[in-house]
Amino acid sequence: MPLMDTAPATAVRPELKDDHAKKFVLTLSCREQAGIVQAVTTFLFERGFNIDEHQQFDDSLRETLHLRTAFSGSPSYTPAMLEEEFGGIAERFDMKFSFHDQTQQRVLVMVSKFGHCLNDLIFRWRGGSLGGELVLVVSNHETHRAMAEAAGLPFIHIPVTPDTKADAERRLLELVDEYDVDLVVLARYMQVLSNDLCRSLEGRAINIHHSFLPGFKGAKPYHQAHARGVKLIGATAHYVTADLDEGPIIEQEVIRVDHSYGPSALSTVGQDAEALALSRAVRWHCQHRVLLDETSTVVFR
Repeated sequence: MPLMDTAPATAVRPELKDDHAKKFVLTLSCREQAGIVQAVTTFLFERGFNIDEHQQFDDSLRETLHLRTAFSGSPSYTPAMLEEEFGGIAERFDMKFSFHDQTQQRVLVMVSKFGHCLNDLIFRWRGGSLGGELVLVVSNHETHRAMAEAAGLPFIHIPVTPDTKADAERRLLELVDEYDVDLVVLARYMQVLSNDLCRSLEGRAINIHHSFLPGFKGAKPYHQAHARGVKLIGATAHYVTADLDEGPIIEQEVIRVDHSYGPSALSTVGQDAEALALSRAVRWHCQHRVLLDETSTVVFR
């Protein structure tokens, strides 16, 4: 379904040269059928929008189409208005779809004693490259209060014990509502979330796992890696599910090592990989570049 087949719908209309044009993103997934791209581009053209970026993936194995289109135009439109007007097209093609504007995703970061991922997220957020807005840091330890508060972020300590775990998770969900949070990021948060909490946060919680693929579970993963003589150190950023460390993968980062790296050096390399993979996953999620596809993802970089 090449976009060039619908060239008239991508033409720049004179009124869209205004620097004040509002930017939107449409994402959708549906069964492969003829006419989908034409329907989308015609819908946008008829409302005076200009297409700024278009990416699609035709999955021949699953016979599905995934699409992300960024467009700009009249500031009088809202995502809700577009969703209502697009409803007829979505019904015709049986689409799962959503419209988004430039409103930044509000991000809650959870952390335990390892602070490298939190530090990296704060650095990128303050530099304007994270793609989302950090609004709160939650931890089961007091270790990184100073780091969060120095960045101007509220820090809330929620201790977790076997007896208080349910209460702690209820408090977390209260904070998600109170701070109007769009995304929860587990930045080396060393607590296993309950199945109920995983379901409550489905599709809006990202975890970083200290392995290229799920492995070396439990204590001292880099000691395990050293004992096995690994040649690649990596990290995996994925959506949180009830299956521990096995949610849909968003991004992975690997760094080559050799026999000269001891557990401490491997840990340092691993922390770099974790920070890189997590920040990319957060940015792509906040830019609506990640589409869930059953147990995997489609990522339009």
